[in-house]
Amino acid sequence: MSNVFDVLQERGYIDQVTYEDELRDLLEKESVTFYVGFDATADSLTLGHFIQIMVMMHMQRAGHRPIALLGGGTTMVGDPSGRTDMRKMLTREIIDHNASRFKEQLSRFIDFDDDKAIIVNNADWLMELNFLEFMREVGVHFSVNRMLTFDCYKNRLEQGLTFFEFSYMLMQSYDYLKLYRDYNCKLQVGGSDQWSNILGGYELVRKLEGDKVYAMTFKLLSTAAGVKMGKTAAGTIWLDPEKTSPYEFYQYLRNSDDRDVEKFLSLLTFLPMEEVKRLGALEGAEINKAKEVLAFEVTKMVHGEEEANKAQKASRALFEGAKDEGSIPFTELEENIFKEGIGILDLLRKVALTESNSEARRLIKQGGISIDDNKVVDIGRVVTLEDFKDGKLLLRKGKKVYHQVKLK
Repeated sequence: MSNVFDVLQERGYIDQVTYEDELRDLLEKESVTFYVGFDATADSLTLGHFIQIMVMMHMQRAGHRPIALLGGGTTMVGDPSGRTDMRKMLTREIIDHNASRFKEQLSRFIDFDDDKAIIVNNADWLMELNFLEFMREVGVHFSVNRMLTFDCYKNRLEQGLTFFEFSYMLMQSYDYLKLYRDYNCKLQVGGSDQWSNILGGYELVRKLEGDKVYAMTFKLLSTAAGVKMGKTAAGTIWLDPEKTSPYEFYQYLRNSDDRDVEKFLSLLTFLPMEEVKRLGALEGAEINKAKEVLAFEVTKMVHGEEEANKAQKASRALFEGAKDEGSIPFTELEENIFKEGIGILDLLRKVALTESNSEARRLIKQGGISIDDNKVVDIGRVVTLEDFKDGKLLLRKGKKVYHQVKLK
């Protein structure tokens, strides 16, 4: 297939699109500048974001030009979509830091050299807007009655919706207008939860500029168990190796539900669809081969081939029972820490297996923490030198996440 629209459709990305036939023809005939927005609500992108990154890579490989829009301005308000309450307001300093981290991560996947792609921050124009001029140019084109029918606002009416959040759609719509005027951007893409916001910009450009522009959204992925992809009981799966180690990242994908394997291979890798279907059709124990391919391919793209090889080696060792394998993630700690002993809650946080005491307590109560295959049942458990064997101790979180503690 030569038309990227057909590729995206065959691989299962597309959810909704305006003027499908027109857009397909446009993508066939010319290089189209399109944009994807990333609000800077955290200091790392997630596996959930990787769907949009994959779309950007598919489009760029087909000769189209991506604009990665960092939401330094829109994050000052926060998108109300999918929320039951107002988002926590972040400081300008935190938002700027998060946006800079996004820029670093996106640069690993998208080629920004020689104007092949553009990266911009909407703080550059939104922070300087004149309120009255903005409302006269943009606000006049938005019907409050219509906006209140959109799920992103309608679902908030009982709990309370502030004008502060109500302005989000206008600002995101203005982004599209700004990018059209500055870069001839004719397509915005994003997750299906952004359909209302994306339509707002699409309609604004058509009204003010009288040109044909387009909108396209992609399905928000969930696992067969109904959990949003990239979310676990222990937290989010991040692209930053300091927040989610390459081993944990690999294991998350290696432990995919059998029913999800073909879908994830299609959306998260560049494997030909013939191979995706072949792997997805494997049954019984054979499906584990497909899961290994999935985990390896995605980890290689995100963390590099060396880390993917190390993670695969460690994972295979664990499945084969060789839990002292040197490639299992480990932390070296001073022996003095264990002479008097350290509480299990503190130890789990120290080696970054849990982010908080409350998370650790919950996991222990659920039987989800073990020391050398012995479940921890007491949240007051103290770990001492007596727990070590040959200077090593093996912690396990859940069924598959292992971490060694070694004495310095």
